[in-house]
Amino acid sequence: MFEVILKKGKEKAVLQRHPWVFSGAIERVKGKPANGDVVKLLDMQGRFMAYGFYNNQSRVALRLLEWDENIAIDDAWFRQKVATAVDSRNYILANGNTNTCRLIFSEADYLPGLIVDKYADYLSVQILTSGIQNNNAVIIDELQHLLQPKGIYDKSDSSSRAHEGLETANEVLAGSPPPELVEVMENGITYGINIAEGQKSGFYCDQRDNRMLLANHTAGKKVLDCFCYTGGFTLNSLKHGAASVTSVDSSALAIDTLKKNIALNDLDQQKHRAVQSDVNKQLRRFKEEGETFDVIVLDPPKYAPSRSALDRASRAYKDLNRIAMLLLNKGGLLATYSCSGAMDIDTFKQVLAWAALDAGKQVQFISQFCQPEDHPVRSSFPEGEYLKGLLCRVI
Repeated sequence: MFEVILKKGKEKAVLQRHPWVFSGAIERVKGKPANGDVVKLLDMQGRFMAYGFYNNQSRVALRLLEWDENIAIDDAWFRQKVATAVDSRNYILANGNTNTCRLIFSEADYLPGLIVDKYADYLSVQILTSGIQNNNAVIIDELQHLLQPKGIYDKSDSSSRAHEGLETANEVLAGSPPPELVEVMENGITYGINIAEGQKSGFYCDQRDNRMLLANHTAGKKVLDCFCYTGGFTLNSLKHGAASVTSVDSSALAIDTLKKNIALNDLDQQKHRAVQSDVNKQLRRFKEEGETFDVIVLDPPKYAPSRSALDRASRAYKDLNRIAMLLLNKGGLLATYSCSGAMDIDTFKQVLAWAALDAGKQVQFISQFCQPEDHPVRSSFPEGEYLKGLLCRVI
């Protein structure tokens, strides 16, 4: 096995079991490991520190896997990690009201760069690191053994694969290809999921709990669901008695799927209005037209993919939330989210305070949202806590 020597003074994070070693922390590499190889990390005195995936094209040159030198990183190791992750989600699916969730969440489940989402009888897989790519066959075999899915689809079309020297992939890995819409159930609501052409892995199951929590505030209310995608917040609001829901998204495919989802659940289509538009432009259009709402949901895409983008992202979040506050009726509720891992909750609160000041509003934070239990945060990897949200009363 090839060896990588860590620079003196860079041991602390490794000893605390943080799974990333950046290229600048490496003193030297003994030999020429291929990208995705498992290597042994040593300190300057030659003492073992950890095993990890190596990649010389990535800023994260090592993704650490195991800190016990006596444990082999072999097929059995990968099978055990997959089985443990899948088993830990069984309770989410036990009540019969939900048959979709995240089964494997990358570093949180000790499999850096592997995302696996269950959509009824199909699995959607994202492989984002060369190490997982190299061990793809045993991982897929174990998923088939444990779950017997009708099909496993590779949705590895993220641009982040380029950082690992990987091309994008969009293909069937096992079994049959998924139909155009796979019907899944989440908290008793049916969704049609387009795995092959939808965003990310096909759906955003990380908002499962938050959709239901917000729905409790929507009965009899006029709701605006921004960045609605295929209608998670929209469907929950309609089911819980919203007076009306307006859904806005720039994607024609998302809007079309949302309309099908409303029909699937036999919800009142007369209470729903779908608008295909850029959200920021549409919010300004609503302001010009004098339209207001009782509840507004803002669930934008990732504005800050890295800490270097945080200042720019903060300005974008502030402007988006400022316009939304201006559209709320007195005492209205703003449910606003950030999926940017670089933005912590305290910074997000400060951004909302600035937005309120610019809008001439007062804001009360009345509830806080986070990612659900199938997106756990590993104690040694706080970067895994990416989704945060706030329910705000605007007065």
